Amino acid sequence: MSTTFFWRIALSVSCALTTTAIVAEPVTYQVDPRHTYPAFEADHQGGLSVWRGKVESSSGTIVLDREAQTGTVNMTMDMDTINFGLDAMTTHAKRYDILDVEQFPTATYTGTLTRFKKTGDPTAVEGHLTLHGVTQPVNLKINRFQCQPNGAGVETCGVDAGATFNRDDFGVTFGKANGFLMYVNILIQLEAQRVEPNS
Repeated sequence: MSTTFFWRIALSVSCALTTTAIVAEPVTYQVDPRHTYPAFEADHQGGLSVWRGKVESSSGTIVLDREAQTGTVNMTMDMDTINFGLDAMTTHAKRYDILDVEQFPTATYTGTLTRFKKTGDPTAVEGHLTLHGVTQPVNLKINRFQCQPNGAGVETCGVDAGATFNRDDFGVTFGKANGFLMYVNILIQLEAQRVEPNS
């Protein structure tokens, strides 16, 4: 085997490895606050009715590596923007005896994408929610994860996910002594746009 032929093979292998590394790089997606509204359901009066609301301002990032089947989620929610659709309920929820938004203005969620399909789409998140100054594990089930170009041609990922937790685990115990159920269902509608490196 000639020296020239050997170096050609070595160069080809090097280029192939470099190309693979580029393809496998994680991609960062910036959460679009205009299309992202974490919503929630909570009991009223021990099963009398279910109250629903949403957080109207949130931000964060998703980092996804389909090749390696890894990724992360980081979200921050402005708790002063919660809205039940009833001013009296919204105002009360922000007070010291429920969420105490003045002392705890944000809630955060950080997690790791898991249980990937063969397509590279995750189906779950293992993470932690910080709410009312308390951090507890909360794992999300991803019902739908889809990425495609948006109207402007920018790759955008849409996510529908949810989970259930007990609010008393976070020190939010209003109504517990009067028979209120402590469960909270969270329903996350999220879109995030790809961020190009050095943009």
